[in-house]
Amino acid sequence: MIDSLKVKDFFNLESCSFKDLFSSSKLLWDALSHLENYINTKALGHIESDVTEHATLVNASKISIGKNTTIFPGAYIEGPCIIGRNVQIGHSAYIRPYSLIGDFCTVGHSSEIKHSIMLPHSKAPHFNYVGDSILGSYVNLGAGVILANYKLNGSLVTIKYEEKKISTGLSKFGAIIGDESSLGCNSVTNPGTLLSKGFFCKPCSNLQGYYHKAQNEAKNA
Repeated sequence: MIDSLKVKDFFNLESCSFKDLFSSSKLLWDALSHLENYINTKALGHIESDVTEHATLVNASKISIGKNTTIFPGAYIEGPCIIGRNVQIGHSAYIRPYSLIGDFCTVGHSSEIKHSIMLPHSKAPHFNYVGDSILGSYVNLGAGVILANYKLNGSLVTIKYEEKKISTGLSKFGAIIGDESSLGCNSVTNPGTLLSKGFFCKPCSNLQGYYHKAQNEAKNA
């Protein structure tokens, strides 16, 4: 059953500079469990783009920022974390420790990234929360989209798939969103939501913690 939830079914990693993070992942969400150790093994502290004095870098020796990346005034970045090339980090964006942001990504105004992975060209551009989640390449989150990562009762997050529940063993786990997916404004994914490649949802959708196949359900949004 779990074998049908493979990394390749959600992400094309050919152009991803950190695809080795996924190489030892037996389960789709293993990369999140490995993320802290992965970042800790990297040589951090390389800031290759100009950072405005009006941005805040905490634990800067543990922050890496690639070339041609723009950090806008008011951004708050706390290491350890890795930010790639040609990235846009907007006004009042909040990058929390152990976040891995790929090349050509956008983290916009008042968006928060916490212990998450953003594959190249993904966007959390306006008032988004991305917690303990993985965004595939060319994913776009509409304004106000929230990827909730913690159950109200604090229990371990499970995934509903094919009428069964799969325990992730994680108390904090948001969403895994496949390449080229788009979520409408003010939508919320509940903990343990998996969205396959090319998934679209209407604005204000409430996505429960189960696997969604791309069903064109929001093409008329």
